Amino acid sequence: MKTARQTAFEILNRIQKDNSYSNLVLDSFLDKSELPQVEKSFASALVYGVIERLITLDYELSRYLKQPLKKLKPQVLTILRMGAYQILFMDKVPASAAINESVKLTKNNGASFASGLVNAVLRKISSNGITETDDISVKYSAPKWLCDLWIKDYGAETAVKLLEATFGSVETTVKVNTLKTDTKKLKDILANEGFEAVASDLVENALVVRGSGALHKTKAYQDGLFHVQDLASQLCCSALGVKEDDIVFDICAAPGGKSFTLAQNMNNSGKIYSMDLYPQRINLIKNGAERLEITNIEATVNDGAKFNIQLPKADKILCDVPCAGLGVIRKKPEIRYKNLAEVDNLPDLQYSILCISAKYLKNGGTLIYSTCSLNKAENEFVVEKFLSEHSNFETFTVLPELKRYSDKTDYVTLMPHLHGCDGFFVAGLRKIKDV
Repeated sequence: MKTARQTAFEILNRIQKDNSYSNLVLDSFLDKSELPQVEKSFASALVYGVIERLITLDYELSRYLKQPLKKLKPQVLTILRMGAYQILFMDKVPASAAINESVKLTKNNGASFASGLVNAVLRKISSNGITETDDISVKYSAPKWLCDLWIKDYGAETAVKLLEATFGSVETTVKVNTLKTDTKKLKDILANEGFEAVASDLVENALVVRGSGALHKTKAYQDGLFHVQDLASQLCCSALGVKEDDIVFDICAAPGGKSFTLAQNMNNSGKIYSMDLYPQRINLIKNGAERLEITNIEATVNDGAKFNIQLPKADKILCDVPCAGLGVIRKKPEIRYKNLAEVDNLPDLQYSILCISAKYLKNGGTLIYSTCSLNKAENEFVVEKFLSEHSNFETFTVLPELKRYSDKTDYVTLMPHLHGCDGFFVAGLRKIKDV
């Protein structure tokens, strides 16, 4: 059987080779693995840790290498990063074990030629420890553009807190399927399956779940008693304020979590048009709705950036647009290494989707514009541009009970260090007249 370190090594190589999301590759590998749960947890921590600390690790390794990192064989660089992470950031792993096991990885993966190099470099890192630096890019393993962006948008103090919040494990939160059970019953059911569940004090019918094992393999999951959803997404759904018998659009819906929550908030009444650009992602929505026994969702292929004359008018619209994802780095750590150009190109698409979505709204209807990004160019600036060009819309205060980092607007920017959830932007728009 493969060791946890060998498994982590293969996962990291696959992520780098295919430029894949870490959570998808990790889940795929671990689902097939015969490792005990404690070893799976170690492999998971190692994979996420190496990706999270990549800039810091490469900075430390560069101090002891005579050649640039890019000239190393990919498998050797992966082994060095893994070893350095264990030494510098995993307190319960003895440095000697990290070094010895890293040397073993070179011998077991066709890189014996580098065993001496790996041994020497990791011993120096063990002796000298982590370098003290005032460079927040190195300290928090974030590209300079991201550090500069958050400082510009939110100030230096908040930027550091956001960077700090991108590290470490994230608790799993679920939305109770109130169509089939209630919070207390689900807590008891999960307890019988080995999971501790605590009711959220931020969102009604939400549970924070702790425990080892895969939630999606539990009988409670298979029976459709919940779906996994971050508190920020659940709050976003609450902000829309859906009612029974509403006609609701979820413009960019896949994989469907928000549509499912809206359906439960509507007591499975009315109708939700749950849309996405790609047919294969529509199947995710259909399968999820079937598992949860939700019947008021119509999942359909639709391009949010193009007006569809076939669609009816809506009472409520959730416009959760494609974004840079800068609010979910703690779950998908590779997002921090995005190219700045990718981020800069998004506001035009977001604005286009918002403008098209607004055309479907009934007079007096409401629309929530949201992203899981922390970037004013994707958030406030898109909404303000829309308002400047659409005099028939006004804002309304969303989620007034929540702490705000700023009290100057109707909008809410959810931040991990303030709210204990994903970073998220939520703005409410009301159509006040036809034009």
